[in-house]
Amino acid sequence: MTTPEVPTVSTTLLRAVELLTRAGVPSPDVDAELLLGFVLGMSRGEVQAKAITGTAISVADAATISAFVERRAAREPLQHITGRAPFRSLELAVGPGVFVPRPETEQVAQFAIDALRAAATPEPIGIDLGTGSGAIALALATEVPHARVYGVENSPEAFIWTRQNFRESGAENARAVFVDLAAALPELDGTVSVVISNPPYIPLGAIPRDPEVRLFDPEHALYGGKDGLDVVRQVSHTARRLLHQGGTLVLEHGELQAAAISGILAADGWRAIASHPDFLGRDRSTTALR
Repeated sequence: MTTPEVPTVSTTLLRAVELLTRAGVPSPDVDAELLLGFVLGMSRGEVQAKAITGTAISVADAATISAFVERRAAREPLQHITGRAPFRSLELAVGPGVFVPRPETEQVAQFAIDALRAAATPEPIGIDLGTGSGAIALALATEVPHARVYGVENSPEAFIWTRQNFRESGAENARAVFVDLAAALPELDGTVSVVISNPPYIPLGAIPRDPEVRLFDPEHALYGGKDGLDVVRQVSHTARRLLHQGGTLVLEHGELQAAAISGILAADGWRAIASHPDFLGRDRSTTALR
């Protein structure tokens, strides 16, 4: 009688990488190591080390890993499987109904953080319009602790995650607000130092390339009308109402939208309009002054 194979980190990792590679998952090695680490309670470095030494794992853990790898091979976002998404110094709860924060947004958030830190007031106000998971708002609140920060969201499905992350963050200077951004916080009109938004900006006729986006990100967080800029126009109007003179607007957008957005902002009376590339050299954000 043959002895059942004892699963090891090495063999389990190899099978995971093979399956994810066949499924066309970007960075299959990374995702496989992260999934093993999630189940086994290890960092990526620890997974790599245990793979080299041939460390055994339980049959139950191997089965759980296999199930998670199959979900990832079906292009379910890694963050939905683990239930967590890193963003700057934060780790956020995410899942169906909320947009998974992207690494490029970390760079966009820096513009708002810098402007909030530079504000000439002891308690500057920052507002994130369309906060979703709360990633940007909570980055502002935790990295500029003397600021007062509001995260505005109008999707009931997303706001479940917003509230959870605000609660888990423990940031006493951050408040989640459930309201449409067009009607957001009129009591703060003319007093805000920074407004930032990563609005839905994909045109209705466009189909996202990545299955993770197309099949799993909520439509309300993706599509911004016929030209993709309907919500951007509303953000411009709301931000002009909220910001004090000299206040800063920060917008994330698609790589081909900088010129159109600059035109919208100029027509609305914004000053010092500038677009900024991401780390890959693609226009990713635009800033302007009230």
